[in-house]
Amino acid sequence: MKVIILAGGLGTRLAEETTTRPKPMVEIGGHPILWHILNIYASQGIKDFLIACGYRGEMIKDYFHNFSIRNSDYLIDFSNGSRTTIHPCKADWRVALIDTGLQTMTGGRIRRLKTQVCGQTFMATYGDSLGNIDIRALLGFHRSHGRLATVTAVRPPARFGGLTLDGDAVCEFSEKPQTGEGWINGGFFVFEPEVLDYIEGDSTILEREPLERLAREGELMAFRHAGFWQPMDTLREKQLLESLWAGGNAPWKIWE
Repeated sequence: MKVIILAGGLGTRLAEETTTRPKPMVEIGGHPILWHILNIYASQGIKDFLIACGYRGEMIKDYFHNFSIRNSDYLIDFSNGSRTTIHPCKADWRVALIDTGLQTMTGGRIRRLKTQVCGQTFMATYGDSLGNIDIRALLGFHRSHGRLATVTAVRPPARFGGLTLDGDAVCEFSEKPQTGEGWINGGFFVFEPEVLDYIEGDSTILEREPLERLAREGELMAFRHAGFWQPMDTLREKQLLESLWAGGNAPWKIWE
């Protein structure tokens, strides 16, 4: 099964990092967040990726062009120019890197990859969010209900610490990782190919008319994920993900 990674946006809310590189190439623990996302899927057997490039897409292409070299150990014999691999790159992914336009919206990027989807069920997600999503359970849920689309519903991360008050006294302070109420779109979609017919063109925003229409027609179902999920929209959120990784407490690291 193919997975579309939406990796072409400008990332303006993280301008401290994205003036020189696309947001999916912003690093967490020395690896682009894109690498983390691909590992979430690959560790659960989904290894065929379509990267929808746009803003500074050449940097994403360069990264994967040199991926095997970056992730292998090797010996170079300068006397004859030969290179012998000592520890090869272990990734067995298939990664297609496709320019989907600089100004194309999320829906338009997916529609541009119609020929690569090949009329099959496919997955899609954003290039800036991490979670310990059970991909197999998500896919099983999608297949069980028979509708055209599934979105992963997540609890929004709390932006501020929670206070329990007794008059003016603080009885309890809690830095909660996620709020207790409400569900939001967390990405990690599963789509049937017919969903592409709901997308008119490059200017179509996936989260507006296509998903709204699918919901009105009863064709959109929600897979509830109560575990960890965290976007990287701001520098504060990037620093949070960095601290979790550095402390060995990254909940999304479900691979060895």
